[in-house]
Amino acid sequence: MNERQYSAPSGIPALIGIIVLLLANGAWLVNSIQQHAVWAILVALLAGIVLLICLGGFFTVAPNEGKVLQFFGSYVGTVRDAGPRWTNPFYSKRGVSLRVRNFESSKLKVNDLDGNPIEIAAVVVWQVVDTAEALFQVNDYEDFVHIQSESALRAMATSYPYDSHDTGALSLRSHGKEISDHLRNEIQERLAKAGVDVIEARITHLAFAPEIAQAMLQRQQASAIIAARTRIVEGAVTMVQMALDQLKARGVVDLDEERKAAMVSNLLVVLCGERGTQPIVNTGTLYTG
Repeated sequence: MNERQYSAPSGIPALIGIIVLLLANGAWLVNSIQQHAVWAILVALLAGIVLLICLGGFFTVAPNEGKVLQFFGSYVGTVRDAGPRWTNPFYSKRGVSLRVRNFESSKLKVNDLDGNPIEIAAVVVWQVVDTAEALFQVNDYEDFVHIQSESALRAMATSYPYDSHDTGALSLRSHGKEISDHLRNEIQERLAKAGVDVIEARITHLAFAPEIAQAMLQRQQASAIIAARTRIVEGAVTMVQMALDQLKARGVVDLDEERKAAMVSNLLVVLCGERGTQPIVNTGTLYTG
């Protein structure tokens, strides 16, 4: 079932017309009573009842709102034109907000792709685009959005690891845009039949579960230390190679393999050490015969 646009006439002319007819009918009723015309009195009363029933056809449509009209359970159409409107008084009218709304999920505890328990939450920005689907395809479209959004968040969280550990693969922590796009598409697929358009979906909370948070922190620290050490060693090797090449190119000193090995060892100690080194200056050997 898809939405059908219904064009209801403006309510102001109809209201003025009904008021004028009520006044005229009232005058006729008074005149009929004075003349003791029974049939005229009955007609005036019936006309008054009909006009009063017609007043029930007035309704107001707010900006960014749709009024869904039904006639004894049958869907008639949706009025989106803002302002006072008038239609068949026997039509039931139910308002559906077309404004942009957001929903923040609760913190869900799930396992990521690596099996690590994590806590995750997301915010979903959405709006109704088809009032007929929203009302008639699902029982409660707002509750449907909440439940399906959390279900999609769980499914998405199990598809990626918390961290890629420098492998370059997509992860929940390091690839925010890609993860948000996947989450939005996942939610939109589930809400397509509810007449809802998902504008944006993004993660608002992401953390390891408390029972493994300390262990994961230690692993992250170890990974960071290893990465830093790797960078330091690569830089130190490059600097040693440059020093040997320049010494050889400028003819400053000619080192044999043993002295080169000693020089490389000393330079690596200086460049890779965590603390400042204390140089020892060799000034010769004191010989006493």
